[in-house]
Order: sequence, then C-alpha cells, then structure tokens
Amino acid sequence: MTTRYLNYNKVLKTEFTERVQKISINAGFTCPNRDGSKGRGGCTYCNNQTFSPEYCKPSKSVKQQLEEGIAFFHHKYQSQHYLAYFQSYTNTYDKIEKLKAIYEEALSVPNVVGIVVGTRPDCVNDELLDYFAGLAKKYYVMIEYGIESTNDETLKLINRGHDYACAENAIRETARRGIKTGAHIILGLPTEDKETVLSHAEKLSALPLTCLKIHQLQLVRGTKMAEQYVQFPEWFHLYNVNEYIDLAIDFLERFNPNIAVERFVSQSPEKYLIAPIWGLKNFEFVDKIEKRMEERDTRQGRFYSE
Repeated sequence: MTTRYLNYNKVLKTEFTERVQKISINAGFTCPNRDGSKGRGGCTYCNNQTFSPEYCKPSKSVKQQLEEGIAFFHHKYQSQHYLAYFQSYTNTYDKIEKLKAIYEEALSVPNVVGIVVGTRPDCVNDELLDYFAGLAKKYYVMIEYGIESTNDETLKLINRGHDYACAENAIRETARRGIKTGAHIILGLPTEDKETVLSHAEKLSALPLTCLKIHQLQLVRGTKMAEQYVQFPEWFHLYNVNEYIDLAIDFLERFNPNIAVERFVSQSPEKYLIAPIWGLKNFEFVDKIEKRMEERDTRQGRFYSE
C-alpha cells in the first residue's frame, strides 16, 4: 500500500538504530487550569484518569515508573530504547529546579534516550526552553502542546484558559531553538462545524511543527462536557466511524505534508467513555484510514498551499 501521509512512527525510526518505545510517566504535576492560577475545574473535556497506564501512578518515583514500564515492554522486544513520556496534566508547571531534577531522573535510567513532555502553551518560558534546547543536544527532546482548537471562541467554551496566539508563540519559540515540537488537536469540539475543523488544518500548517496528534472528541464521565451534552445537545455532532474517517482525511488533504501525523484517534477506557463507542483499536482505525485514502486516491497535502 502506498504511503499517503507522513507517519510520525516511521519518521522516528530514522532517528534511532534500535526500536523506540514511549513509556508514560505521571510525575504528580497539576494544572494551572485546576489549581486557580488560570481557573478551576480544568478543561471541560478533561479527565486525566482516561490515559494513565496502571504502572503510571504519582505515588511512585519517576525512576520506578520507568523501570516498571521497561519491564512491561521488555519481553516483547529484547533490544530497544525508551522515551520517558511525561503525559498527565501540565508537565512544565513547577519551579525550574524541580523540573530539571525530574527530567534528569528520567534520563538517568538505562536505555532511556530522551523525553517527551506534554504541556500547555502558557506554561513555558525562555529559561525553560533554553534548558530544553541544551538537553536536545544530547537527547531526543519533544515538547507537545495541547492546542485542541485554533478558534478562540471554542477555546473559551472549553475553558482552555489561553488563546490560539499563545499556542502559536510557544510553538514558534520552541522550534526556533531546535527542539522537536508536537501539538494535539481535537476534531469535533462543541459548536465547531466541518468548515471550522478544516480551518484548523490550514492554520496549523503554517507552524513549525514536527508532528501532530489528531483526536476525535470523546465524551468522558466525570467531565463538565458530559454535563453540557445533556443540557445542550445541539452543540454536539458525534461522528460515527465512517464520518470521522472522511473528516480526518479531509483534514489531511489540507495539512502541510512536511508535518508528521502521530495518531488519528484516542482511546478512553470503556468504564469512562460515554460516546462515541466505535470498538476499534488504534491500528484497526489506521488501517481503515489508509484503505479509505486509497479508495479516494488522495494524500496528505493534496490541497495544501504555502
């Protein structure tokens, strides 16, 4: 099958001689949108319990979480390297001395060759980015920013606590220092129609991103958005699988072909997920995307212009 989009996992393989596996870390951070610095309650869609593996508990040290994660994956692949993925909450939201100690604890674990740090665009500064730039000379360093939408009205509605200009600035400042830069976007947020969704592709294409994670909107138990779905159902369009596949491909057609795509969907645990329930593993969904792109005879960047 012809490769019709730039797959981040394939790009990552060119960076290393051995297989590389991400291991999620919960380092006990909070979020300025929860502790009152920016707001209370967090983003309306957020329940961090939905993406933390069992070994990933803040009561354990970073080193212990990594060692348990390595033990979990080691039986599958005897020879591989690891990236410490700081995933839960806002992983740059602390004093820089503490941040350095946490990142360096991760990098001290044997066979850990880099870090991937998930954060918000309003939670980095020049001092921290300069530190990451120094680390990037020795290790693989990726900073992942939650953007979620490029529409400021949507960002207010989901209680994001920053505007799109903040995200643009953080991404440009990160990439300018030679640091690999990732972003997350959610397709199908409340009140966003197809035209708005596709405008995200065009805006993000102008940024110096290394990769993008695309997620479908999921309604998760224990979130403000789940309550809003009951109160204001007219705000929402929950895509079925085939609708979403075509939407994701429409997005890809308008997206910069030089920016890699890491994923198209996220998977919340069944006990938390309200809707949509598709019953597909990530690899099954990717297979459907690739087959549909073949049927449409299309590719990433088909309608992209600088």
